[in-house]
Parts: sequence; structure tokens; C-alpha cells
Amino acid sequence: MSLLNSDLILWEGRKRSWKLGDRTLIMGILNVTPDSFFDGGRYMDLDIAVKKAVEMEEDGADIIDIGGESTRPGADTVLLEEELARVIPVVKELSKAKLKAPISVDTTKAEVARQAVEEGAEIINDVSAFGFDPLMAEVAAHYKTPVVLMHMRGRPENMQYNTHYNDIFLEMYGYFLDRINYAVETGVKRESIAIDPGIGFGKDFHDNLALIKGISRFGTLGRPVVLGVSRKSFIGHVLGLSEKERIEGTAAAVAVGAWEGSHIMRVHDVKEMKRVAAMVDAIKSA
Repeated sequence: MSLLNSDLILWEGRKRSWKLGDRTLIMGILNVTPDSFFDGGRYMDLDIAVKKAVEMEEDGADIIDIGGESTRPGADTVLLEEELARVIPVVKELSKAKLKAPISVDTTKAEVARQAVEEGAEIINDVSAFGFDPLMAEVAAHYKTPVVLMHMRGRPENMQYNTHYNDIFLEMYGYFLDRINYAVETGVKRESIAIDPGIGFGKDFHDNLALIKGISRFGTLGRPVVLGVSRKSFIGHVLGLSEKERIEGTAAAVAVGAWEGSHIMRVHDVKEMKRVAAMVDAIKSA
């Protein structure tokens, strides 16, 4: 049994909290971007985006994660005004719809996070782990939001230039200690922090596989782990398939990640991965 799921871990927010460890949560991805690697351009229309979010909740999503800037390898930075125009109307409409699933905002910009939380978002998902915008930690602390701090080398436009690690687990463990301590020193409660190993963010094919297999090594940090493997290129590397054909590979990676103790799976295919995670949870608890 994984270290991560040996005990329940509290992930605390202002509006609600979660005791994680006995059931794997599903975070549904809603990219309101023209250039995301899998679903870019599909949900740029406000009505279509809202309909998709409602559908994901009906399919079992525990969290809806909305992003207005692609973080695929090589992606360019989006201007603040453009990201706000993509994200905030969707958050507003979903708040009006009164979804049961909390809204997470996937952004590295403090002003996007601030406005999204003001409009009803409950979680901040920052792929830079508060590294790109010095005000992000202050926003999270002020609004008492749960946060996801992800590991990434560099920025999306250059993160795949250097993927060599002498010991990836040791380096990432130190990184997470540093970012957690920084967040706490800035006023974010330790109980509000989750971590994400950043599969595909500044790692090569072999490291991505090793991280999924060895995710329980981060258990001694005592924080929930979010795992994003959905349709990513390492699956294509193994199976020789395009993004559209990677659902079975995603299911396998989700199953191993959940078995090894990841608490939250960030996915495109909510209905299918909800079933995969539920089956893994049932076997683990037998």
C-alpha cells in the first residue's frame, strides 16, 4: 500500500475542505484556449464551455479546472487581458449555474486568480508554484484558497530544453520543500497546499514513467498529490499514437498513479477516468 494513502490528508479551503486518501478525486480539464495540445479551440465559445463543464460534473468530476493559457511545450505567454477575457466569463457563468463541483483556475497570473476567486473559483492551480508572479501567494493567502503547486523547470516555451536530472526525485523533493515553505511564509496554510509532479513539464519520457511509478516517494511531504497524465506525449511515445488515440494509455497511467497514491487525477476524459479510479479504489480497499 502506498505511503500517500496510508492516512487521510486534509486539503483545506475557505468554502470547503477535503479529507483525501480513501477515494481518488477527478479534476476535469476545461481549456478555454485556441492552442492547447488536445482540446485547443473546442471550448472558446462561452456557451460551449459552460455546457462542457456541466457535462463533466454529470460525468463525475469532483473539480472543474479552467485554464486560459496553454502550458504545452513551446507555448507562448498569453497577455493578461486576453487570459482574463477567456477565463472570467466562464467562471461567472458556472458560478451562476451553481455547480456542486468547485471551480479551479489554472493560471500563473495573480490578477487572473484574484478575479476568478472573486467570481466564485475556489482553487488556484499554478504550474509555476508561485514562481512567475510574486503576488500569487499573497492572493492565495488573502482568499484562503487551496492551491496546487507544480514542479516545472523553466517556462513552457523552453522547459524541454534541459531535461537531465542527476536524481529527479531528490531534486523535486527539495523543490517542493522550498515552494511549500515559501507559500507558508507568505501566509498560505500548509493544509491548503497540494503538489503536482508536473508530468511532461521539463522531464523526458523515462522520467515521466518513473515519476508515475514512484509517486509515493513524495508521501513524506504530507501533502495531497495531483497527477496530470491525460493524453500526454509520453503515452504517445510508448504506444505510437496521436493525442486522439491515447485514452487507453491514459487509463493505464491513471490506474497506476491512483494505485501508487495520487489523490487527484487531472484528466480530459472524466467519465472514463472516474470509472478507472473507482475500480482502483475498490481494489485497494478490499
